[in-house]
Formats: sequence, structure tokens, C-alpha cells
Amino acid sequence: MDIKTREDVVSVLNMPFDEFEKTVKKQAFYTLIESKKNKVLVSGMIAYDNICKNWCTYCGMRAGNNKLKRYRLSLNDIFDIENQIKKAGLHSVFLISGEDPKYDFNDILKMVRHAKDIGLFVILAAGEQSLDGFKALKEAGLDEYALKYETQNRELFNKIKPSTTFDKRMEAIYNVKEAGLKLGSGSIVDFPHQTIENIADDIMLAYELKINWAPIIPYIPVPGTPLAGEGKAGNIFIMQKVISILRIMLPDVNITAQQPGEDLRKGLGDFEGNKNAILAGANVLFADMTPKEDKENFAVINNRMLNEVERIDDIIKSVGMERQ
Repeated sequence: MDIKTREDVVSVLNMPFDEFEKTVKKQAFYTLIESKKNKVLVSGMIAYDNICKNWCTYCGMRAGNNKLKRYRLSLNDIFDIENQIKKAGLHSVFLISGEDPKYDFNDILKMVRHAKDIGLFVILAAGEQSLDGFKALKEAGLDEYALKYETQNRELFNKIKPSTTFDKRMEAIYNVKEAGLKLGSGSIVDFPHQTIENIADDIMLAYELKINWAPIIPYIPVPGTPLAGEGKAGNIFIMQKVISILRIMLPDVNITAQQPGEDLRKGLGDFEGNKNAILAGANVLFADMTPKEDKENFAVINNRMLNEVERIDDIIKSVGMERQ
């Protein structure tokens, strides 16, 4: 079926799941196979800093969480991990951090340059930056910048992200594109007080932005955060619908397949959750290369756990695809 308008999107989001599986989900998987040549993109992830100045009401790394052990990886440690990613046969690195105002921007440029120098596709997520900052990152060799808009609904945005505004976030997103970088962006799916119509609007914004990557997952409550007391986890079946809709509307887009299953205790490394996401049209999996002692402290969500490369290969094989 064609999915082009907001009305089309709402129709799929409201579709009975068994009907969705027989129609839209199958179409999205066929589109994935054709557009990505039967390959799943596997990227090494380095969570190099978990210090953040922001007070996002859904995030375990919010500034007010004094129970979290904070860390910053050194440049030499980051260089070593980038080399490990290259040796593991991966071709992409995702550098991600909290929005840490004291992390030297020149060090970020250096980690980007090193990754590019050894032949990796480089993605960075480090919060809102200036246009000049994005241009400097582009000059250093950065390929893609991830900056989610989370929700296009201003009232909801202001509620969950009190440290910034929707206008500031969108200005930064447009600056990513103006700097000539590929854009990774998207929303939190099915968080408290969000409606089906809100989710449809978020999908339409992703379409309008012509994103290169949709780093989207359903809402996963983090105990102790303000939003956790306001509603339950996002519906994983709605999440599959969002993935399929994006795949059909934007055939070449990359979409995160690191998705939870029905048992949230298994985190984002859940085999069935990842498999079902690929079958719905997602194509990106991450191998977390962050040092073992720091992984659990990069706590944006609860039970963030990701898989090792070997486990990822098993997931990819289970759907008859190959690693890119």
C-alpha cells in the first residue's frame, strides 16, 4: 500500500496488528531487502561520556541523578576502541555522550579525525551545537550527526525537555543539514500523554526532514525519573508499525533495529525484539564497545544492554540477511 499522507499514517497506526503483519509489515521487509541489498548495518558504539547538563524528565543520565557514577573516557581510550572496531571488521562508529559542557570540543574533533583516518564512517551524538560547531565537525571528517527532536508537539517537548526549547532543537537540527552532514533524527515512540496523532505527526516530520537515520526506540521508563511515574512503557507493536511506515515512506533510510521485546529486562539486546524490528523494516544494529565498567552507567534508559558482534551476527542470520 502507498503511505504518503498523515491520514495514511494514522490508518496504519490504528490497524489491527494481525492485519498489519500480513500487509504493511511484509511490504516494509521486502522494501528493506531491496533498498539495503539484503544487508544489516552493524556499527560499533562508544559511549564516551555520561555527564549531562540537561534535566530531561525521561533520561537516567539527567543532571539531577546523583546516584549515577559519572565518567569521561580519555582520548587515548577512545582511539584504542576505534581501532578495535576497525579490527572487528566493522565499518562504522557511533560516538555518543551526554551533553557535557566541560568536555573539550577539540577532543571531540580529534576522536572524529582518528576514526575517519582509519577508514570508519563516523556518527556523533553530543547534543545541540552551533552552526560553526557542526561545520568544524564536518571539516574534521564527521559523516553524520544524530540529534533527535523527540516529539514535534511543543507542549509535550517542553514537558520532557525543560533544559531547551523545541525551537532551539529544530534550529540545531537544521544547522546539521546546513553544515552538510547527514542527519539522524526522530522521536520517542509512545511515551506518556502522547497520542496516535502525535506519533503520526512525528513520522511526518521525519519524512519532511528527509533523515538519513531514524535512531528511534519506544519509551522505556527509568525508575526515579519524573516521567516514569506518569505512564507505562511504550507499546512495542506500535513501534513495529512506526518502523514499517518509515521504511515504506523513506525506502533508503537507516532505522535502528536495537529494539526491546516483551520482557523489558532483556533491554535493547533482546533477540526477538531485534529480529522483529528487522522483519518490520529496520536495518541498524550496534555493538557496544564501551569499556565494561562504564557500560551500565550510560543509563539513558533502563537495561540499555546491547549485544556483542557474534550475537548480532546470529540475529542477522535468523532473518536470512548478511552483515554490512
